[in-house]
Amino acid sequence: MTLHPEIKNTFDSMPSEDSKQKIIPEEARKFMNIPATPIEKRVPLYALEDKNVPTPEMDIPIRIYTPEDKGNYPVLMYFHGGAFFSGNIESHDDIVREIAMESGYKVIAVDYRLAPEHPYPAALQDCYAVTKWVTEHKEELNWDGENLAVAGDSSGGNLAAAVSLLSRQKQEFTITKQVLYYPSLDLDLSEFRYASLIENAKGYGLESDVLAEFNSFYLSGGADPNDPLVSPIKEQNLEHLPASLVITAEHDPLRDEGELFAENLRNSDVSVELKRYKGGVHAFLGKFTHLDEYKGVYRLTGEFLN
Repeated sequence: MTLHPEIKNTFDSMPSEDSKQKIIPEEARKFMNIPATPIEKRVPLYALEDKNVPTPEMDIPIRIYTPEDKGNYPVLMYFHGGAFFSGNIESHDDIVREIAMESGYKVIAVDYRLAPEHPYPAALQDCYAVTKWVTEHKEELNWDGENLAVAGDSSGGNLAAAVSLLSRQKQEFTITKQVLYYPSLDLDLSEFRYASLIENAKGYGLESDVLAEFNSFYLSGGADPNDPLVSPIKEQNLEHLPASLVITAEHDPLRDEGELFAENLRNSDVSVELKRYKGGVHAFLGKFTHLDEYKGVYRLTGEFLN
């Protein structure tokens, strides 16, 4: 299927950028961190609360989304995307609100440390530490004590998958489900092993040529891209991981690694739902979920989680 007409019109109206121009994270954040939806148009919730979670490294800001007033809640941890060097709680606020309302889960968004100031494993440490903190504050959060899911988009999908792997390894808590939206699961770009990196290399928002530079910020502390906690697709043993929903977009360079990960999970007897959105692009949540073809992604998420 060709690119969705409205997405194409949006891209056509944008000024062309030089993909060879060096990325300066501090400058890129100024426009990458702008939410797609104005606050007055975002879904209202029963309650929102911002607070800081103490961890061994530092206090980590979080935002707690409570969709309705009830006794106990299943909890979903949300890790935002942004190529490991951008994004924050506010940039993904509209997305998380929708997920909370459709799922009925209390959602906790984590404002983890960003690269290159804080390369791997800082972001993973923060996401894991806050998730552990949640399990230790059951009464304060009105967590039901049973359902603990993780979710993330793009680099946040990487972190969600890595937290699931780390929780299986450490056995300090159990992740029950994971939702990965167009995840970045393979940071080894020594060669383009996926057809989607070539098919969707240019003209679809995220361009393949910039991925290595994006990843370099996260890897700048000497991380090995073949380490499964850096590139979850490198994990050979996927048994006993949580039931998974993997969302991909047809015109996304990262499409094939997400779909291969889903296949690998299924081959390890993990329950998997895989949905490819035709005509879609990377990072379509928030930006294009007003379109009929993509608005159902939140409903699908809610149905999977429940």
